[in-house]
Amino acid sequence: MTDNLASLPIRQQAINAALGKIPFDRLLINARVIDMVTGEIRDADVGLVGSMIASVHPRGKFTQAVNIDDLSGYFLSPGLIDTHVHIESSHLPPEKYAEIVVAQGTTTVFWDPHELANVLGVAGVEYAVKASRDLPLRVICAAPSSVPSTPGLEMSGADFKGQEMQTMLSWPEVAGVAEVMDMYGVLNGSERMMEILDAGLRSGKLIEGHARGLKDEQLQAYLAAGVTSDHELTSAEDALEKLRAGLTLQIRGSHPYLLPDIAAALLNLPHISSQITLCTDDVPPDHLLEKGGLIALIKLLISHGLRAEDVLRMATLNAAIRLRRSDLGLIAAGRTADIIAFDSLETLNPAKVFVAGDCVAEHGKLLFSPAAATDVIAPRNTMRLEKLTGEDFRLKIPGLINGKARLRNIKGARFTQWSEVTVAVRDGAVQIPEGFSLIWVQHRHGRHDATPKMALLEGWGELRGAIATSYSHDSHNLVVLGRDPADMVLAANQLIDSGGGMALAQNGNLLAKVDMPIAGMLSDLPANILAAQFKNLRELSAQIADWEPPYRVFKAIEGTCLACNNGPHLTDLGLTDGGLREIINPVLEIWPDEA
Repeated sequence: MTDNLASLPIRQQAINAALGKIPFDRLLINARVIDMVTGEIRDADVGLVGSMIASVHPRGKFTQAVNIDDLSGYFLSPGLIDTHVHIESSHLPPEKYAEIVVAQGTTTVFWDPHELANVLGVAGVEYAVKASRDLPLRVICAAPSSVPSTPGLEMSGADFKGQEMQTMLSWPEVAGVAEVMDMYGVLNGSERMMEILDAGLRSGKLIEGHARGLKDEQLQAYLAAGVTSDHELTSAEDALEKLRAGLTLQIRGSHPYLLPDIAAALLNLPHISSQITLCTDDVPPDHLLEKGGLIALIKLLISHGLRAEDVLRMATLNAAIRLRRSDLGLIAAGRTADIIAFDSLETLNPAKVFVAGDCVAEHGKLLFSPAAATDVIAPRNTMRLEKLTGEDFRLKIPGLINGKARLRNIKGARFTQWSEVTVAVRDGAVQIPEGFSLIWVQHRHGRHDATPKMALLEGWGELRGAIATSYSHDSHNLVVLGRDPADMVLAANQLIDSGGGMALAQNGNLLAKVDMPIAGMLSDLPANILAAQFKNLRELSAQIADWEPPYRVFKAIEGTCLACNNGPHLTDLGLTDGGLREIINPVLEIWPDEA
């Protein structure tokens, strides 16, 4: 959406309508307004003029309007605001994403398009901005700071420093610096991160955080650098420490197992802070359609004991304050007329959604299909790789044809640890031990020679086939997990042929695939078809992997190369240690067979 702030003539009409001198354009009558300032729920009518709210007044005080909506029995809330999202995780282009979330009541999102930026550079952010115009969804963009997220340990499709940040921050559609993932660079004063933070501070815009695992003096130092929010909450204690430190919390729905403890901790506070907002971060397409985006998180938090009024305030007024948008987040005269009519506070089903004064959705369905932007071309052909062979998936030890070797390996999912294992080497290839699998990464952006990197993976079980993805946070290189080179090459080559996406292979057959030809992460398909394909692929992945929530789950595949986090991770540059910020030689010892 291109913001259309009320013009002087419209505002003058609103003044006259509020005084009863002229009719409203639209009058919402007989509903109950959820007051995000006082916490009251009160009977009121709401008069709209153009895109703005002109009056909130006692029921029946005014009756003259061009359009009258009788909303008897409904509860009116401001439109929901998602304070941190990567739309790319829905694998939908912006217009298709908007069609889903607006009907659920989300009218504004703060989009960090760093997935696109890591593939396409500044051009990816330009695509995000242009593709988001003229939608029923208000898309506010952030300037990605994490391109790549861990310089020196990985290589994406671009490198952002101070100059790139200055360029993006000069655009009116960009409201701040996106999540600062290079925590190590901030705490150690790297030149790159100081340039990025300085650009953000000089712009006067927001600086978003990624403070995963930071506490005590490190957390304080991170805030001192200028960061003012965080969504990387790992526990209730972590959330409280960050809130006490002064960060705006962005409670996210992508890690629901944390929500019961976080909700309980908030209920024990003397009051619910205005510095608590909500975000979705990453939501796959089937969950977005079946469960919902921000509305699903709201319902979860309420189910964990928080009052509906308090949770809705987090998603509306608190979020508007965070984004410095005094025109949003409140049903009050002078604000933008983004309004949801909920059926009840128990079920929170949106019966109607109004965006900038127009009714755009009813009973969970948008009243029209948003058109794709005509002045932007979706970026394709980003899998800059030649076809692979089975030999590319054989883990080799330099100088060892037959014998044994002791190797460092990755242990665990999400929270990884170093481990060691002794392996046999036959005909130049490591024999993958029982209980282990192989992770394989290849650079796909054409910026270096793209020699595949491999490491042994422990704690994922013995994969019975292969899982491949080109959507892998945050550099989005080609990643394959498996044991059998034949299955791994089949899944990988499918993605090279299709321009990216996800694929499963087993016993020499392609089990499932989802094509994502736009930047290797977005699909052309209608949302319902994409969601069905994605759900099918996820369900079939259980034939390959034995999932064990909450950490060893399908979603973990997308984050298994996230080198900015502590512990070992494999990237296109090798086996890395996120805490030490080093590329580690996996070979500890070798014992060649005697001739």
